[in-house]
Amino acid sequence: MKRLIDFIMSFTALILLSPFLLFISILVKISSDGSILFVQERVGKNGILFKMIKFRTMYEDHNNNNTISVKGDSRITKLGYFLRKYKIDELPELINVLFGDMSFVGPRPDVKGYADKLKGDHRKILKLRPGITGPASIKFINEELLLSQQKNPKFYNDNVIYPEKVRINLDYFYNNSIWIDFKIIFATIFRISN
Repeated sequence: MKRLIDFIMSFTALILLSPFLLFISILVKISSDGSILFVQERVGKNGILFKMIKFRTMYEDHNNNNTISVKGDSRITKLGYFLRKYKIDELPELINVLFGDMSFVGPRPDVKGYADKLKGDHRKILKLRPGITGPASIKFINEELLLSQQKNPKFYNDNVIYPEKVRINLDYFYNNSIWIDFKIIFATIFRISN
């Protein structure tokens, strides 16, 4: 049932939002050199790798392989700040939802190194289809700001934020439902718009 809802909603959203997506694509292209989309390998359901699609929000010529970004990060373009603030950069992930790599709601898909850290019961999270949003996404909606306030953002992410996300996502694994998913979607929209 959830997969059917995801398919119908993503298909409808892509059609309705296509003029807006085209407009953002043009802005990304003319605002800085590089590709329109940012494609990155992420860990999906059952640990299967897939290519997650987002609007590019960083300069392509940066020489930094850091996967953690903070508010004020010099790698982020001026347009990228706006797209990230309102989560517009996530809209191309509707394509991932349409093709079944992602869901509207679920744990955010990790890069390979972080998913490898899941041990024991925590690996149940990988049985879920990753989502555009989820309960951990709502709690850490201002994650970049939070990380920018830390002396060592990577250490704080790895030892405070990531374990808490794992706890929240495991709770979602045991207690998810279509009704909870719709509540999470509306909560996400409400928090982004404020």
